[in-house]
Amino acid sequence: MHGGAYGELGGSLPAIASLNASYSTSMSIPSPYLLTPPAERKKISDVRRTFCLFVTFDLLFITLLWIIELNISNSLWESLENEVVHYNFKSSFFDITLLALFRFLCLQVAYAGFRLRHWWVIAITTLVTTIFLVVKVIISNKQNAFDYVLPITSFVVAWLETWFLDFKVLPQEVDDERAYVAAVNAACERAPIYSHAVSDGQFYSPPESVADSDEEPDEEGPGRRAITAQEKEYVRQGYEAMSVVEQILAQEENWKFEKHNEMGDSVYTLEVPFHGKTFILKTLMQCPAELVYQEVILQPEKMVQWNKTVSVCQILQRVDDNTLVSYDVSAGAAGGVVSARDFVNVRRVERKRDCYLSAGIATNHDAKPPSNRYVRGENGPGGFVVLKSSSNPSICTFIWVLNTDLKGRLPRYLIHQSLAATMFEFMSHLRQRITDVRPSHRSHHHHHHHHSQN
Repeated sequence: MHGGAYGELGGSLPAIASLNASYSTSMSIPSPYLLTPPAERKKISDVRRTFCLFVTFDLLFITLLWIIELNISNSLWESLENEVVHYNFKSSFFDITLLALFRFLCLQVAYAGFRLRHWWVIAITTLVTTIFLVVKVIISNKQNAFDYVLPITSFVVAWLETWFLDFKVLPQEVDDERAYVAAVNAACERAPIYSHAVSDGQFYSPPESVADSDEEPDEEGPGRRAITAQEKEYVRQGYEAMSVVEQILAQEENWKFEKHNEMGDSVYTLEVPFHGKTFILKTLMQCPAELVYQEVILQPEKMVQWNKTVSVCQILQRVDDNTLVSYDVSAGAAGGVVSARDFVNVRRVERKRDCYLSAGIATNHDAKPPSNRYVRGENGPGGFVVLKSSSNPSICTFIWVLNTDLKGRLPRYLIHQSLAATMFEFMSHLRQRITDVRPSHRSHHHHHHHHSQN
């Protein structure tokens, strides 16, 4: 395509892509809180790390107190034998140490291992501890006041942990998340980044050769703008998705390689704050960037014709020249183990000098409330990026960022396998499609060239 046709290509932006891909997994960037450099962004917040340290202190402190208590009356080994081997609920305090171990394991697994953001685990451990200790002290037959130091300490420490988690850790993390979202929004408002890349005048009426004009909604007139509060919210969501996708692209050195296939497609993952694991497919394609842009980004409705990983793709609403809301249904995956899912996504499409971007995220739309037919999946920020090669216009780099929560009860490893497989399958369909449409594209090109020589 020559320079002239290029400007017109921008014209078909409203026909944009939806499809956050047939899937997208909850993914994540070790990205900044937008503002801090990646190295400083931690998987576990400082306040949570302090909590985990306190839980460890709880176990060690109770164990130490128990050993001191064993040492007071007889020699350590005699006392150990009395308390552990000849265990007696009334006189032995060995069980309080086991209780501390129980708290330690539950809390570390829940709040460090699974990074749970809810208080139910600590509520259970504290309840069990409290009931156990109250019963223990009532039935116990210790004479000495010092003998009760262990149950009292255990009781106090357990409640301190509860207080710390509920009043410090969880609220602090929510505040951090709010700050992050505010930073993203501020960044979006500060820089509608490429809004000037293509002037508004170029945005409508694509040439017939690019997209069939009868599919264009013409009643809206040139230069569609978001008007209602709901439309503005869609636009905001589109900007937010775009800013996260750009951050993911900027952090390529942090992508973790997962697998590749014989076609040279590679799948990577990245942990994105607040969005979890994001899958990224990157590959080189032997065709001009415009061709991929046209098939994947410009004409999402037509994707169903060649992309077997998606069974439905319809555009519910065109919000403005760069934003649309789409409804997609993914085909089942993993040999039918993962059933079909449906998604409602808002998508923003932008064109820069050297690349095309389409970024989307889950949203809600009155036209498609969740139904009983499908499990409603939820996509995090993701999308498609087509980068032109500066040296060779007949090749381009294609990147697909997929962040999806498939919902339903599925083991995580199965989801991850099915996502990578889906991405590879999508690429084989895309290559086939490019091969199919290529001859007409080439003759069109050749004709132009011939014409210009005359």
